[in-house]
Amino acid sequence: MTLLGIDVGGSGIKGALVDSETGEMISERFRIPTPNPRTPDAMADVIAEIVAHFNYKGKVGCGFPTIIKNGVCKATGNLDPSWLGVNVEELLEKKTGLDFTVINDADAAGYATMNYGIGKGEKGLVVMITIGTGLGSGAFLDGRLIPNFELGQIPYKKYSKIELWAAGSAKDKEKLSYKKWGKRFNKFLEYVELIISPDLIILGGGASKDFEQFKSQIKIETKVIAAELQNHAGIIGAAVASQYKAKKA
Repeated sequence: MTLLGIDVGGSGIKGALVDSETGEMISERFRIPTPNPRTPDAMADVIAEIVAHFNYKGKVGCGFPTIIKNGVCKATGNLDPSWLGVNVEELLEKKTGLDFTVINDADAAGYATMNYGIGKGEKGLVVMITIGTGLGSGAFLDGRLIPNFELGQIPYKKYSKIELWAAGSAKDKEKLSYKKWGKRFNKFLEYVELIISPDLIILGGGASKDFEQFKSQIKIETKVIAAELQNHAGIIGAAVASQYKAKKA
């Protein structure tokens, strides 16, 4: 089955067609910069533009960069405050006329990694960390999703949340080398290890493709590996999530 997956990020909103049987993208990725300000109507218009680009009429899966519960935005994360309490699924369905499944973006990336990627068959507590504008996290226990595991929201020193200090956006904003930023990211992983003691940490998002450049700074005991799907995982996992909703309905 061909499904449309959309990955909403702080800097860009991307979409592609996905073969749900193989987990492979079967179209080129189409990307539009995330609008500023990141308001519901502005972002929904961009998502509708992506749907129209593919001339797509089926079910759509969407990875969203904050806590989503039953389709409703429960925290604003790096988005505009007006998102709080918005039923994202209903908003996007109204904009496009299509059936949307909206889940946390790191959960979507984790779905792809655990079903089609390097996490397939892994047991115990596996945590997927997506490195981008923020630090998303998806947790899986023996392959089953624990939703909305937002570890990037841990407060740190003067920062309201550690992702403001240790995400990929902080590296870019402060023009940090991978060595300097890697030390910050390792501090974040130290907290993850202390709080939940995972069996495996898988890195995704844009910075994961450069893992070799900061791997030497990762000092924790937990095994840390880079996702093979890298920043395509959010699109693929969102498409998988839409299929899962269809099966439950």
